[in-house]
Amino acid sequence: MKENLHQPFEIIYKELDECPKAEHQHNFFELVYIISGSGIQVINQNKFQYHQGHMFLITPEDTHAFDIETTTRFFFIRFNDVYIKSNSSLVSASQRGELLQRLEFILQNANHQPGCILKNQTDKSIIRPLVEAIIREYVNRDLYNQELINQYVNTMIILVARNIAKYLPEQISECTEEKALDILQYIQQNIYYPEKIKAGRISQHFGISESYLGRYFKKQTNETMQEYIIGSRLKLIETRLLHSDMRINEIAAELSFTDESHLNRFFKKSRGMTLGEFRRKHRQTAAAL
Repeated sequence: MKENLHQPFEIIYKELDECPKAEHQHNFFELVYIISGSGIQVINQNKFQYHQGHMFLITPEDTHAFDIETTTRFFFIRFNDVYIKSNSSLVSASQRGELLQRLEFILQNANHQPGCILKNQTDKSIIRPLVEAIIREYVNRDLYNQELINQYVNTMIILVARNIAKYLPEQISECTEEKALDILQYIQQNIYYPEKIKAGRISQHFGISESYLGRYFKKQTNETMQEYIIGSRLKLIETRLLHSDMRINEIAAELSFTDESHLNRFFKKSRGMTLGEFRRKHRQTAAAL
C-alpha cells in the first residue's frame, strides 16, 4: 500500500541509523537531501552510493528505500500538486502559474533512476544554505516563518527544475550542443501554448530555417521535434489523470485542446485507450498494491 500525505506540504528532518521502511511507494512527491552520512539509495531496484550534499527526487511511480551505512541526517520535503496552488497569499496568479509549470516540469522529467539530481556545482552550493534556513525557520517558529519557508521551498523547486532542464537524460548527452538545450527548454516553457511550439514559431525564435531546425533537433536528441512535443503533452495529461481529480474538460481547457473530444482523440491515438479507461485502469492497479 502507498503512503499518503494528508496536507499539501510537509517538512521532515531526522537522523537515522537504519531505514525504518522496506522498499515502498508514496502518493506524493518527495525531495530528499543528505545533510550528512552515507549509504545506498535504492530506487526501482537500482542502487546509488549516497553521501553528504546529494539530493534525490522520489515520485509516486517510484519504489524506493535507503540502506544506511553510517548515521545519516535526512531532510525531506514532501508535497503534492495542491502545494503550489495553495500559495495564493504569497504570489500573484501569473507567478503561481509559472511555479506550477516548473513543478510539473520536474515531475514530468524525473528519470526514475538513482543518483543526485543536482548536476550544477553552483546550485549544489546554494541548496545546502536553503536547507539550513528552512530547518532554522521550522525549528524556531519565528514571526513570518511559514511565509519564509514557502519562499525558500519555491526557490529550491526552481533550482531543481533548472538542473533537470539542462540535463534531460533521455534527450541529451555530453555531446549535446547548447543551442539544442535552449530549444528543449523553450519547448518545455511553452508546452501549454501550442501556437508557440509550432515549427515555424520555434525556427523564427531561434533564427534558423524550419528544415534545418528539424534535422538539427533529430540529430541532437535522436527523435523528431513533433515526437518530443507529443510525448511531453502526453506526460502532462497522464499526470492530471493519475494525480488529480480534474475533469476531462478541465484538462482539455488547461492544455489548450479544442474540446474534450479533441483531447480524447489525441490521447487514444498514442495510448490506445480513452482518458477514462486510462484513469480507471491505473487507479485499480494502485488500489490493488
